Amino acid sequence: MPLDLYYCITSPFCRSVLLTAKALGVELNLKEVDIWAGEQHKPEYLALNPEHTVPTLVDGSLVLWESRAICTYLITKFGKDDALYPRDAVIRAKIDSLLYFDIATLFPRFKTFVASQLGGKRDATYEEKKEKFFEGLNWLERFLSRGNFAAGTDHITVADMVLVPSVTSLAESGFIPDEYTRTHEWVRRCKDGMVGYEEANGEGARLVGERIKRMISSPA
Repeated sequence: MPLDLYYCITSPFCRSVLLTAKALGVELNLKEVDIWAGEQHKPEYLALNPEHTVPTLVDGSLVLWESRAICTYLITKFGKDDALYPRDAVIRAKIDSLLYFDIATLFPRFKTFVASQLGGKRDATYEEKKEKFFEGLNWLERFLSRGNFAAGTDHITVADMVLVPSVTSLAESGFIPDEYTRTHEWVRRCKDGMVGYEEANGEGARLVGERIKRMISSPA
């Protein structure tokens, strides 16, 4: 029986779950939530997920949100081997550190950098937020020197499936300069190697990139 996934395609966190499900061959019953219209605040959704976030996964009696927890849950339950989330303690530690880096550093710094320039107007925090954002981007570029994929492995892991939706959202918004060659090359390897990449991530990354470009160029 398919699992229910409440999602929004422009959310990188939702796209990480879609990529993981594609890799595992897990069928999802997709239920779109228009977060831009505030549908996540409807009473029926709040009853399901009081934090009113996407994605939310429903698997029988389990209701789970936080995308990284959903991704690792799906791998633990449906993975035929441990390739996506290896049991090796060192590799798993590297993967976990990247999951935390994405949620605690890279994407929040991108979000606040965007917020500092809405409507084509740079506020007093712009330069500080820009510096912090590029500091995070520089760290990612260094991490990607360890191997073909984010955790230093020669194959895709859940670290890539979590990071690539965030990074392609940044790229489609125009915020990753050409000189970040390792980042661009890694994105290309992910595009080539991930099952169902375009459906699960490509389209959504372009849509959110277009929206962000409008947000920072149009009058507030």
